[in-house]
Amino acid sequence: MTGGVDVPRVLRSLPDEDAKKLLKASKVNTYARRESLVSEGDRSDTFHIVLDGRVAVRVTRPSGDTAIVNILGPDSHFGEVSLLTQEQSRRTASVVALEPVRTLSIPASVFHELRERNPRLEALVSRLLAQRVDELSAQLLEAMYDALERRVVRRLAALTVTFGTDSSPAAEPVTIPLTQDELAELVGGTRPSVNQVLRRFVDEGMLELSRGRIVVTDVAALRRAANH
Repeated sequence: MTGGVDVPRVLRSLPDEDAKKLLKASKVNTYARRESLVSEGDRSDTFHIVLDGRVAVRVTRPSGDTAIVNILGPDSHFGEVSLLTQEQSRRTASVVALEPVRTLSIPASVFHELRERNPRLEALVSRLLAQRVDELSAQLLEAMYDALERRVVRRLAALTVTFGTDSSPAAEPVTIPLTQDELAELVGGTRPSVNQVLRRFVDEGMLELSRGRIVVTDVAALRRAANH
């Protein structure tokens, strides 16, 4: 433990000695709602593990506007690019807190030092990068080939996991604190088109819409729809 923080799940495959060294070099960070954790283009020299709260990953589009491309919750992580090479790299996205957030940040230099003599850490870094590539590939295929309604229902179902709790059953409503504009960014659609899809789900009793949030009132039904 460091500062009352247990070993995060992502590090549990490492030998205790290496996990302790990473934790000893780590820092616990706290962020307020809508505060930036990192900014696109900044030097990427730390690996972050989300301990509490949820964050939005934003990228700059060719038009100059920004768009949300992912939502990360507890036990998620970002900053894997900094672990790839000891050469200076830059953040490829900005990360913003959607609510009060705590992260554990670990200097990339500590990873690089341990990787030189521990194949398990090398394997961990490779696995983290492969996982991120798989996620991006899945998002690309979804955007290219799935109809908008399917993209919306699958994303909402995933967000019920991100914003739900381990102790809450599927019968309990889940509040997703995103605007319809932000959901449209996530699924690669326009707000009017996404609103039409959401309205259908409202009529079917799965959702309620309010300012700045989407409440999934029938989580089980939404997840069934996402799996069809």
